[in-house]
Amino acid sequence: MMQDTPLSQLIKRLSRLPGLGPRSAQRAALHLLRHRDTQMMQLAMELEQVARQYKSCNTCGNLDLHDICSICSDNRRDAKRICVLEDIADLWAMERAGIFSGHYHILGGTLNALDGIGPEDLGISKLITRIEQVTSSLATPQQLEIILATSATVDGQTTAHYIAERLKSMPVQISRLAHGVPVGGEVNYLDDGTLAQAMKARTRL
Repeated sequence: MMQDTPLSQLIKRLSRLPGLGPRSAQRAALHLLRHRDTQMMQLAMELEQVARQYKSCNTCGNLDLHDICSICSDNRRDAKRICVLEDIADLWAMERAGIFSGHYHILGGTLNALDGIGPEDLGISKLITRIEQVTSSLATPQQLEIILATSATVDGQTTAHYIAERLKSMPVQISRLAHGVPVGGEVNYLDDGTLAQAMKARTRL
């Protein structure tokens, strides 16, 4: 197959998607071509529609059809709790679990010196500004809780520590998601880091 054909360009573009390599991208492209009337054209229309209509929420960074997403504009949610997440997929996971009724803030990644991702590349400054605005509207700023829900990776921990340091002088509560033995997990299958975190975060019965 010639390298400059529309099909080869499609395969290259598909192969850049997360979870798809060159062979998976080739299979996907061929599948779409075989079903061009029932799937490919419909997919193209939906991609264009999503690209044109969806935007980042001006407040939290979530994806929505409006400038302020449905979560931020929902008066039933607790505005005094802000859960800080790395990515929109993390927000979706939290909402799917139905375990949080506050607001969110999407960072757009984690700090990573090797990849050249610094604080200015993430939504940290926007978070600080947002917290200042919320605390100024509260009679008791200490009512505001910031939940750092970044992942338990080195980059996630580094990011959470950096944000906690930035917020140290602000009159807010700062909490972190607990790490340790997962529900249904067996101790002998856990890695050393998970066991160490579980032992450190043990609770009294």
